[in-house]
Amino acid sequence: MTDFAQSRRKMVDNQLRTNDVTDHRILDAMEWVPREKFVPVSKQPVAYIDEELPVNAAGTRFLMKPHIFGKLIQLAEIRENDVVLVIGTGSGYSAAVLSRLAASVVAVEEDADLSASASEMLVDLGIENAAVVEGKLVEGCASEGPYDAIVVDGAVEELPAGLLKQLKSDGRLVVIEGQGGAAAARIYQNSDGVAASRFGFNASTALLPGFEKAREFVF
Repeated sequence: MTDFAQSRRKMVDNQLRTNDVTDHRILDAMEWVPREKFVPVSKQPVAYIDEELPVNAAGTRFLMKPHIFGKLIQLAEIRENDVVLVIGTGSGYSAAVLSRLAASVVAVEEDADLSASASEMLVDLGIENAAVVEGKLVEGCASEGPYDAIVVDGAVEELPAGLLKQLKSDGRLVVIEGQGGAAAARIYQNSDGVAASRFGFNASTALLPGFEKAREFVF
C-alpha cells in the first residue's frame, strides 16, 4: 500500500525545494493537501510523480506538474488576507492548496462533472473558505470580484482582457502562456486599470479549453 504522506514529503523535498519553491506556506500547503484524492483511482499510485496527471475520463484536463504549480502560485505572492480566483480548477486541487494560503478562494470550472467532484472534495476535506462555481473559464467570475490574485490553472494561447479587469488595484494574475518550448509563466499586475506583465519562468502545461488563439485565415 502506498504511503501517501511519505510521498507528499518527498514531493516537497525533491520536486519543490529543488526547483526554487522557497515559500514555506506553499511547501506546507502542498504537503497537507492529499493530491491523490484529486486524480482517478487508477492514477493514485503515481499521484506524486513530477508529471501532469489527467483528472477526467477523456484525458483532456490535467493537474500541473507539482513543481510548476508551486512556482506559479509562488509567483502570485498570495497573502493570507487575499481573495483569490482560480480559473479552471478541474478536480479542485488548486483550490484546496490556495485555501491554505488565502482568506477565500473562488474556483471556476466549466466541466459539470469536475465542478461537482471538486465541490464534494473540498467539503470532504473540511475546507470552508473555498467554493467552486460552474461557469465559462474565459469569463472568470466577476460577480464575486474584484480579486487580489487570479491563478490560471493551465496554459493559454491568448489571455482574455476581461480577466484582467477582475483584478483589484495592485492585483496580480499568473498564467502560463504559449505551448511547448516557447511557453512561459508570466505575472500581470494591475495599476490604476492598466495591467503590465513580466516574465516569471520557463514552463509549459496543458492548454485550458477556450483559451486558444483565434486562427487567421490565409488566402
